[in-house]
Parts: sequence; C-alpha cells; structure tokens
Amino acid sequence: MLLVDTAIVGHLGTTSLAGLAIAATVLQTVVGLCVFLAYGTTASVGRHLGAGDLRGAMATGMNGIWLALVLGGAAAFACSAGAPAITSWFGPSAPVASAAVSYLAVAALGIPAMLVVLAATGVLRGLQNLRTPLVVMIVANVLNAVLSMLLVYGAGLGLVGAAIGTTIAQWAAAAYLALVVVRGARAHHADLRPHRAGIAEAARAGSALVLRTLTLRAALLIAILVATSQGDAALAAQQIAVTLVSTLAFALDAIAIAGQALTSRSLGAGDIAGTRATTRRMIGWGLVSGVVAAALLLALHTVLPSWFSSDEAVRDALVPALIVVALIQPASGIVFVLDGVLIGAGDGAYLAKAGVVVLVAYAPLALLVAVTGAGLAWLWVAYGGFILARMATLMLRERSDAWLVTGASKAR
Repeated sequence: MLLVDTAIVGHLGTTSLAGLAIAATVLQTVVGLCVFLAYGTTASVGRHLGAGDLRGAMATGMNGIWLALVLGGAAAFACSAGAPAITSWFGPSAPVASAAVSYLAVAALGIPAMLVVLAATGVLRGLQNLRTPLVVMIVANVLNAVLSMLLVYGAGLGLVGAAIGTTIAQWAAAAYLALVVVRGARAHHADLRPHRAGIAEAARAGSALVLRTLTLRAALLIAILVATSQGDAALAAQQIAVTLVSTLAFALDAIAIAGQALTSRSLGAGDIAGTRATTRRMIGWGLVSGVVAAALLLALHTVLPSWFSSDEAVRDALVPALIVVALIQPASGIVFVLDGVLIGAGDGAYLAKAGVVVLVAYAPLALLVAVTGAGLAWLWVAYGGFILARMATLMLRERSDAWLVTGASKAR
C-alpha cells in the first residue's frame, strides 16, 4: 500500500513525498513493532496444529486478535493526537513537517486494522492457509490504489486523500480476515470472548520479538534521521528507496513465512530431521530469490526513479542508491529465511540478543555517513553492513541445535 501511495504522492511534489517519508516511517515503526502478532501467532498456532490441538490453536489466535485491538487502539490515539510532536523529532523543514502531520493524523486511524490483519494472518499461516490472506490483501491493495487515485486527484484531497484511501482499505481487509478467524474458532469450539490471562500470555510471548523488531526499526530510523540531515531531496529519495526495499523484502520474506509455518508445525510434531532438511532447502531458495531480485533491480535502477518523482535532484540521488540496494539482495534473501525459521521455532530470545549486537555494529557506520556527508548511496552501503552482520548471527545459530525444541509449546 505504501508503494502505491509513494508512487501517487511522489508526483504531488518533493515536499509531499518527504512528508510521506516521515509519516510512513512512524507508521511502519509502530506496526513493525507489533509484527509479533503475526510471527508469534504463526509459531504458536503451528505448534498446536502439529500436535493435533486445533481448539488450542484457535484459542491462541483469538487471544492475538484481542491483543491487536487493544494495542492498535492505544497506538492510533497516540500517533494521531501526537502527530505534530512526533514529526518534530525528525527535524524536517516547516512545509515537510506540515505534510507529514496531515498524513499521519489520518493514517494512524488504520493502525488497529493493520494489527488485526497481522494477528489474523498469523493464525491462518499457522493453520497452513496462506491463500486466504493472499486473496484478501490483493483485493485490499487494488481497493487502496483506486481510492487513492480518486481521492488524491479526483477529489483534490492531495496527501490526505492517500491516507484516507489506505485507511479504508486496511479496515476492509481487517474485517474480513477477523471474520474468517472467528468462524474457525467457532467450528473448533474455541472461546471467542477476551480473556485477560490469554491476552497477557500472548503479549508476554511476543516480548522478545518486540525487542528483535525494535532493533530493525531503530536501524531504519537512524537512516531516516541521516537522510533528513541531507535535505528534502535526499529524504524524498530515501522514502522511495526504503519503500522499494520493503517491497522486495516482503517478496523475499515469502519463503521466510513458509519457514515459520513449516518449522513450527514440524517441531510441534517432533520432526527434527524434517525441520533441518526444510531449512536447508529454503536457504537455497532464499539465495536464488535474492539473486533474481538483484538482477531485476539492476535492470530497472535507472527507470524506477521516474515512476516515483519528477524532481531531478531526487532521481539523481536515488539511482546510485538503488545499485547498492540491488547488491544487498542475495544476502537479504538468506537473512529473511533464517529469521523466519528461528521465529517459527520460537527462538525469539536469541533473535533479540543478536539484534542488539547487530544494531550496535550498524549505528557507527550510519553516523559516519552523517558526519562526512557522504550521500545516500553510502548510507545504503552502511545498511549492507547491517544485513551482513545479521546474516552472520543467524547462520551461527542455525548451525547449532539450541533452537530445535519440539512439542506443542516452546519454553521462552
């Protein structure tokens, strides 16, 4: 959805695109920190499925849905009401700050919907049903594209129109996916009512994944702060680059999602040999997919900038950055697969510790770019170091046996 918004908003001007960069960073950070609603739920539901406990699987899923609503409501209020203060933390120019506030105040209302989507998708992934989330999100993205075009240009609402269209599409997806989970819970006689103990357990189980995700988001926040210090054009180019990287990440992450579902189910069933074999197969697929993504990006790196901006300064900053982004993709493919496998195994505690180590290694590299004014391409070179450090910590863990814990639940 942000890819579509970036393409549409980019032609409103550099100020609007830079404003979207800040607002999108805030939204992605909030939603990203809650990704445990999908990842943790996938692992838990998958283990119950592997152990033959479908009622327990659906009860876990309903706890995740309720937790998503609680967290989403609080986050939406904080981001919408606090949009001016939050935006000021990035130190943008006055016009960019105004644009960011206008988008964030409206788009924040879609946060509860996105968290429900995460939780419901996690349940369905754990049940090995990846088709339903796929269809729902395709429809939601088409709806978002149509609404955004109509509201931004047809109704003349500009940046706010993009926020309204995205929010409507998010709520439509959330409502349908939640209904699917509720029907499944009823079919297996799982309680639909919120239970404080179950919701608290879902939150506790996801705490390690929150820390793991916080380190990832911190790396991107540091990059945005560095890009902001280099001017509006650099910040706008960074938004395009980040959105393209995020889109590629979601594509490469498809194998990681399969890794979560398959790993949790096989460990729930006590099949360690099968888990090992599946992991190695997926690592190969991750590498191949990363190479394909790199080739596509290299082939299009001079074309893509014009799709998102009419500003020559933005396009000039973006082209060399995309070359670096392309070279990172093979390593990224391996990283995403191993990350997904370990999440599926419930190895969040290790991922959190490794994330802190990697962030400590990355921060000086990004700050060096800020101090020297080296430019956007070098900022992405620093991010490449971040990816390589993640790959090293994940490969080290995969070669051990510490994460191969079997059974319906994983002690954390």
